[in-house]
Amino acid sequence: MKRTVFTGAATAMVTPFTQDGLNLEALDLLIDYQLEGGIDALVLCGTTGEPSTMTVEEEARVIARALERANGRVPVIAGAGSNDTAFAVHSAKQAKSLGADALLLVTPYYNKTTQEGLVRHYLTIADATDLPIILYNVPSRTGLNIAPQTMKRLAEHENIVGIKEASANIEQIVEVARLCPELSLYSGNDDHVVPLLSLGGKGVISVVSNVVPRLMHEMVQKWLEGDLQGSLELQFQVNPLGKALFSEVNPIPVKTALRDMGFDVGPLRLPLIDMQEETRKLLLQRLAELKLI
Repeated sequence: MKRTVFTGAATAMVTPFTQDGLNLEALDLLIDYQLEGGIDALVLCGTTGEPSTMTVEEEARVIARALERANGRVPVIAGAGSNDTAFAVHSAKQAKSLGADALLLVTPYYNKTTQEGLVRHYLTIADATDLPIILYNVPSRTGLNIAPQTMKRLAEHENIVGIKEASANIEQIVEVARLCPELSLYSGNDDHVVPLLSLGGKGVISVVSNVVPRLMHEMVQKWLEGDLQGSLELQFQVNPLGKALFSEVNPIPVKTALRDMGFDVGPLRLPLIDMQEETRKLLLQRLAELKLI
C-alpha cells in the first residue's frame, strides 16, 4: 500500500483577502478554527482558495503561513495544478521548498488534453518531486475527466498516492476503486462522503468543513469506527448546508458564510462577485439551523 497523506476530513481552505492583498492574520484564525474542530488536514490554494487570481508570491505566502500556523499538527497540502505542465512543475517545487506535506493536482483545464496527454502531464510533475501527490478529478470545472484506465496507469508511479474524485459519476468511481486499490480515494463532493467511504475511501477534501469542521471530521471518523448509522445521519445533516454552499459558484457562498460567522475573509476577486440576495437568504437559514450564526 502506498503512503496515506491523511485519513478523515481535509478542508479546502478559502484565502482571506484585503482590497489589495492577503489577510494572513485572518488565515491564522481560520486555521485555528479548523484545528479546534478536529480537522485532519488542510488544503491551501485549491479551487476554494481562488488561486486563479493569486500571484505566485501570494500562493507561496499563504502556504508558508499555513505551515507555520499548523506547526506539524496536521498535514498541509498545497494546490499546485495548472494547464501548463512546466508551471505545475514550478509550483510543485515551490511547495516542496516551503515544506508542504503533499500536493493536490487538478487536471489541465481550458486547453485540456487527451488521456495520453494527461499521463504525460502528471508523470512529468511526479518525476520532478518526491512529495506525495493527490490527483483531482473535477470535470465540471475543467472539462476533462481522468478515465479509470488512465488512473490505473498513473497509479503505477510511486509518488501518485491518491485521488480526489469530484466527477459525481459513481459508476466511474467504483471502477477506479476496483482498478486502483493501492490509492487513497477521497470524495471531492461533500454530499458523496458516505458513498465513497463504502468503496474503501479514506475521507473527503471538503468545502463544507470550512464552516463545520467538526461535523465533517466526525462523519468520517464514525464510519471508520464502525458506526455506519451515525456517519449516515451526519451525511444527512450536512447535505442541506452543502446544497446552500453550492447554490452559487464555489467559493462565493462559503466565503459569504464565513463572513456571516464573523471571520474577516474579505472580498472575492473578480470575476467572482458577491452572493445574490435570494440564495444568501437560504444560506443564512441553514447557518441558523446549525446555530452557526
